[in-house]
Amino acid sequence: MTEDTPRITRQTTAEGPGLLLSGCWSAAQLAEPATWPKIEVELTACAARAAESWTWDLTGLQRLDHTGAQVLWNAWGRRWPARLALTPTQRSMLDRVASYTRTPPAPTRISLWQLFLALGAMVWVVLDHLKYALRLTGQLALDSVKLAAAPAKGPWRDVSGHLYRIGATALPITALVGFLIGVVLAYLMSQQLRQFGADAFIVNILGFALIRELGPVLAAILIAGRSGSSITAQIGVMRVTEELDAMRVMGIPKGYRLVLPRAIAMAIAMPLLTVWTTLAALLGGMLASDMVMGVTPAYFFEALPRAVPISNLSLAVGKSVVFGLLIALIGCHFGLRVQPNTESLGRGTTASVVISITVVILVDALFAVVFKDVGL
Repeated sequence: MTEDTPRITRQTTAEGPGLLLSGCWSAAQLAEPATWPKIEVELTACAARAAESWTWDLTGLQRLDHTGAQVLWNAWGRRWPARLALTPTQRSMLDRVASYTRTPPAPTRISLWQLFLALGAMVWVVLDHLKYALRLTGQLALDSVKLAAAPAKGPWRDVSGHLYRIGATALPITALVGFLIGVVLAYLMSQQLRQFGADAFIVNILGFALIRELGPVLAAILIAGRSGSSITAQIGVMRVTEELDAMRVMGIPKGYRLVLPRAIAMAIAMPLLTVWTTLAALLGGMLASDMVMGVTPAYFFEALPRAVPISNLSLAVGKSVVFGLLIALIGCHFGLRVQPNTESLGRGTTASVVISITVVILVDALFAVVFKDVGL
């Protein structure tokens, strides 16, 4: 222990028992691993016993900074002790700490009425989003009619650009994830089927699972996280940089130039990406089945068409078109609602991804219930 180490010594004075503080009560000394735990314990014990009658003598301190003053003020219960000996400089520092120290407010209990009001506010927010989404969907329908009436004047260059960014650039990641999912499913299923000698049925399970459900949903989730967030960010940045206001001043319709091209590109790209992801997943499952269970690729190719009717592929493609439209609409919806600040842009992008994935799973569950007799 050095001379600079903070210490608390009990002493007896003419006025009665007291505490003599010595050493450097500074941030550097109090932060020492061997110092602070001991000082904390001693301060707690002394403050409990020296609440009113003991004298606190600070005149022997070598140094006292704001950190040390805050430690003492907190140990005193944020009030001045009855007996205190200190220098004018120390008094000034403690006065400053006391003036800037605020007692945290006591936690308030939330009443049922406040919960009811909070629930009502959430309902109003949801209704506002639904109203705006319905308006956006109606505008998309009107723009589609306008495009059908004059296809030569359509924004096809924008459609081709979005189709490349949404579809072509997503091929590597969707193929990789699909391939790995197929491998994982084949390994897991092989452990169970081998117990019953039903190795050949892995083709049926993989075919139905990947073609009918996992292929479309997996591709939609990947595109929602990759391209849906990109759509929201692109339109949101246009809001931040006031490009949307400039389009309104120039009379350029936002729905026709921003929403319609992205919706068309997403509706075209999603079925193709679904087929691509499903093929990659089937390839991974086929290779894993050959390695683990001895199911040859030749048998896989021969048994798959018999095990999985073609109507399952039609259902998967139809679902993927709906998924694509929903992802595009949700991305544009949150992008157009971004406020002209970066914080709102981050919130909108996050909400777009979360809502897109949730809606994809809900719509897939709806398709599973409605078309439960198709292809089975």
